Amino acid sequence: MDLSNPIVLGALLAAGLALVMLLATMRAARQRRRARTAPARREALDTIDAWPPEAVRVLTVSEREAFELLKRALPGFMVLAQVPLARFLRVPTQHSYAEWMQRVGSLNADLVLCDSGSRVLAVIDVRAVQESERSQRRHERLARVLAAAGIGVHVWREGALPTLAAVRSSFGGVMGPAAAGPAAPRAAPRMPAAQVQELLAAGDRAALQRSRDSVDEPVPSAFFEDMEPAGR
Repeated sequence: MDLSNPIVLGALLAAGLALVMLLATMRAARQRRRARTAPARREALDTIDAWPPEAVRVLTVSEREAFELLKRALPGFMVLAQVPLARFLRVPTQHSYAEWMQRVGSLNADLVLCDSGSRVLAVIDVRAVQESERSQRRHERLARVLAAAGIGVHVWREGALPTLAAVRSSFGGVMGPAAAGPAAPRAAPRMPAAQVQELLAAGDRAALQRSRDSVDEPVPSAFFEDMEPAGR
């Protein structure tokens, strides 16, 4: 074969280009087939058979110790453990909510200190003494999100938990009347029955309106159902 011949060289180049284009087309077609079959393959998986569940503890030893410490130090408050951020944070939905969930919504707060109405007052982040770089980034991301929501984060280290006195001191700003216990009831003057009924009716209407207008109710569990893939 005479490669110095322009006609022969042109034919070889054209054949090579055609081969490259054919391979690229075949590769693109293969990727499209994989993209179409992947969701169907995932949906065909049975939730139980593909991922056999096994019950484990909710809290580590250090987290259980921190939980009991917080309960003893602040007996007038509600303490919750391992609460997803998406359960007590609400965000605008002009951007992808699923993407927000992937970034931080699925992160858990180790311990959540609430008032008697389940309003979040603070978060306790129980962290290991030695952390990987990835773990540090996750904790820092969690702290930034909570700070933006106006929720304080208290970092406790495993094996070096604070004392009861130190816990009460650090949460002095949120303790308020709840730590002192309920106030003694005072005798109220008698009212005519008709006036009492009118006041109760007005209170019921106000309570109903407050419940409708409330913006800090918890995110309902069913809110996430539309983002869940269909499965069995």
